[in-house]
Amino acid sequence: MADEVEEDAEHPEDAAQPAVIPGLTTTQAPSPANLAAPELYLNRELTWLQFNFRVLNEARDKRTPLLERVKFLAIGASNMDEFFMKRIGGLKQQIGAGVTKLSIDGRTPVQQLEECRTAMTEFRRQQREVYLELVGELRRANIRILSYSKLASAQREVVRDYYHENIFPLVTPLAMDPAHPFPFISNLSLNLLVTLRFPHEPQLTLARVKVPVGSGVPRFIRVGSDDHFVLLEDVMANNLSELFPGMEIASVELFRVTRNANTERGEEGADDLVSLIEAELRDRKFAPIVRLEVAEGINANHKGMLAAELGLDEERDVYESDVMIGMRDLWELVALDNQALHDPKFQPTENVKLLDRDLIFHTIRENGPILLHHPYESFANSVVRFVREAAEDPKVLAIKMTLYRTSEATMIVDHLIDAASNGKQVAVVVELKARFDEAANLRWASRLEEAGIHVTYGVLGLKTHAKAVLVVRRDYNGLRRYVHVGTGNYHGGTARLYCDFGLLTCDREIGLDLTELFNYLTTGCKPAHAYRRLLTAPHLMKKALLAKIDREIAVHNAEKPGLIRFKCNALEDPDVVAALYKASQAGVKVELIVRDTCRLRPGLPGISETITVVSIVGRFLEHARIYYFRNGGDEEYFIGSADLMTRNLESRVEILTPIEHPDLRRELNALIETQLADRRSGWDMCADGSYVQRRPRGGGHKVRSAQEIMMESARLRSERAKRMRKVKPRAFARRGPK
Repeated sequence: MADEVEEDAEHPEDAAQPAVIPGLTTTQAPSPANLAAPELYLNRELTWLQFNFRVLNEARDKRTPLLERVKFLAIGASNMDEFFMKRIGGLKQQIGAGVTKLSIDGRTPVQQLEECRTAMTEFRRQQREVYLELVGELRRANIRILSYSKLASAQREVVRDYYHENIFPLVTPLAMDPAHPFPFISNLSLNLLVTLRFPHEPQLTLARVKVPVGSGVPRFIRVGSDDHFVLLEDVMANNLSELFPGMEIASVELFRVTRNANTERGEEGADDLVSLIEAELRDRKFAPIVRLEVAEGINANHKGMLAAELGLDEERDVYESDVMIGMRDLWELVALDNQALHDPKFQPTENVKLLDRDLIFHTIRENGPILLHHPYESFANSVVRFVREAAEDPKVLAIKMTLYRTSEATMIVDHLIDAASNGKQVAVVVELKARFDEAANLRWASRLEEAGIHVTYGVLGLKTHAKAVLVVRRDYNGLRRYVHVGTGNYHGGTARLYCDFGLLTCDREIGLDLTELFNYLTTGCKPAHAYRRLLTAPHLMKKALLAKIDREIAVHNAEKPGLIRFKCNALEDPDVVAALYKASQAGVKVELIVRDTCRLRPGLPGISETITVVSIVGRFLEHARIYYFRNGGDEEYFIGSADLMTRNLESRVEILTPIEHPDLRRELNALIETQLADRRSGWDMCADGSYVQRRPRGGGHKVRSAQEIMMESARLRSERAKRMRKVKPRAFARRGPK
């Protein structure tokens, strides 16, 4: 498949321009002898911002369909919101606590915050530029964002009637005067600051009106039958008379706030983890504000007043904009049903080993192990089917599962409840501290407990990030353990958007290891036996990976050169970076596919000359983790939940499972080779920390991305298997075991 990428190209001038982001890179050259030198390590926050510039570039790339470009603009804005909530909020907390300790890259929290602000200013400049460009292209496609003041009178009347009938009852004006203190402003909310006065009186007063976007209230209000829209805040700003009867409106100004999301409390003294998480959610609602966005032209006194009331530095924490504030809401336009402006429709195929009508446990036992690759292969007809059939099968005695994120539509929780009602032992480890999913996970935990399911919350002080299901079944020859280990969440929605792997197997030793792991999660007692096959964090995984890197150095020679290939979302842990530098200095080739944060600097003379780093940004979010070691020809492959971040390796429960079947290894190798050769969605990291987008090579036809090739490969593989079996696509019916 890699060769196919190299040969398939388009004219270079059709490609997006390379993007080297100023202000985020380093040119300092450290000494090869000092692998602890700060210059060797890029800053975590700045490298993540580099990733968001790559996301924004997809919004400017004209090879991408128009509404998909709007999608990337929305994603970039949403990413930046989370960056402020998590990373800027965290830096501000460190500064507030007087932390001056240097990061591994030699920066204090104050220095990191200042450099982030420089980068964010550049991001906002480019974001504005892309937004204006896309608005123009949308207009040419007859998708328009109109100004309320320029609507025809008949259009205004229709929009006003819609507003009064469907939104006005939700609106609550709040005055700001000696009798009404400054109101609470919720996170990421849009607000109107209204200046008004009584007729014929000079004194002005202020009021705040929240724009009630969300919970079924759209921000884009349709005008007529075409795809023409007016923003809700524009409608509200021009229809304030009923909120403030008899008053004169002097001005209306838009603002938006972002709050810190770092509100975790210590678990050690907690008597009830559920109550602790509920308290954290309350804390987050009232957490300090880290950013204020205002519309350009706001009255200077009003801007200063808002900054003071919100506890912000007016010069550093307030951002003015002359374009749309809160661009994450552009998702509403992305949802428009105009297929010509979207990527071609894609339907996941069924894994070829799961086409048979047999019970899934028979298929795994007789044809396994099975490697699943989402979103190219159906999540519903593999993973969800595995849990559903476990719930229905009378021979299944027990189900154990970790839940980090899921959704109502995925029906995982429903199947687990069915299993309990069918008399099976069901135990679920729910991670209550999954960021931004805490409230949902509290609800899932409550539902499961009400059904009589054993619910635990993992090990005190550790997040349970591992993705695993263990099913105990009475087979014809005794009890057998069937397992699923994945790289992604048990969430059907993200399984259609994220690239992830999963392994279905009944391997005895992996099953025994998972039994030990679940006992650890439900009791907190460390396993009595060493894990046989799995690499687990926080106690083993990091040591094992470092040892395998050292082993690669030891077995490397001219006849059998060493090779390390890692595919992950982030490479942040300094010990892993240093180990990879040592491997490169020994001559081992290191090929890294890292989606976003990467502290390592490739291509440094005498330090990382044999290391390359590529980032893939495409239609789907790259989320799978693969760890490969050539090992002198005795190759090793692992997949799992863990990124190469200190928090994952030292403060979370994580799993990596070996992949040993030759066919499955070939699948993983094909994916790696294809992505390493991707000249459509690939970005090469430079030694200074910048990224340059790859350009197609020569030729006259359109280049395909690695993701497009994987889609096509999955389709052809499925069609070939169906022809051979002479079966038709089907829905899995409810059925009993053989």
